[in-house]
Amino acid sequence: MDSASSTAWYGQLAKPFFAPPAWVFRPVWTALYLVIAVSFGFVLVQYLRRRWPFAVLLPFLLNLLFNLAYTPLQFGLRNNWLASIDILLVLGTLVWALAAVWRRARWVALVNIPYLLWVAFATVLQLSITWLNR
Repeated sequence: MDSASSTAWYGQLAKPFFAPPAWVFRPVWTALYLVIAVSFGFVLVQYLRRRWPFAVLLPFLLNLLFNLAYTPLQFGLRNNWLASIDILLVLGTLVWALAAVWRRARWVALVNIPYLLWVAFATVLQLSITWLNR
C-alpha cells in the first residue's frame, strides 16, 4: 500500500462538511493505540493468569482484529463498503468489550471512552464517505 497514492486517493473522495483534515488521524490514532495497548493488555494478562474468563477477552480480541483490518480495507483495497462494514464491527465489538469488562475493571472501560467517541465519530464519517461516493 503506497502511502502517497493512498493519500491522493483519500483526498479525491467526496467528504462531509465535518471531515477533519487528513493530518488529524495520525496523532489521534497514535494516542488511542497507547490507551488500547495498556488497557487491552491488562485484560489479556488477567485472562492469561486465569483470573478472567475468555468471554471477557473475546470482544477485545475481535475489536483489535477489526481495528487492524480497517486500514488495509479502506486504503489497500480502497473499498469504502468493506471499510464501512468493518468500522461498524469495530464499534460493536468495542461496546461489547467495555460492557464485558465494566464489572471487573471499570478503569479499563473509562479510559477507553475517548476511543469509543472517536470510533463513533469515525463510523459516522466512514458511512458518510461511503454514501457520498456510491
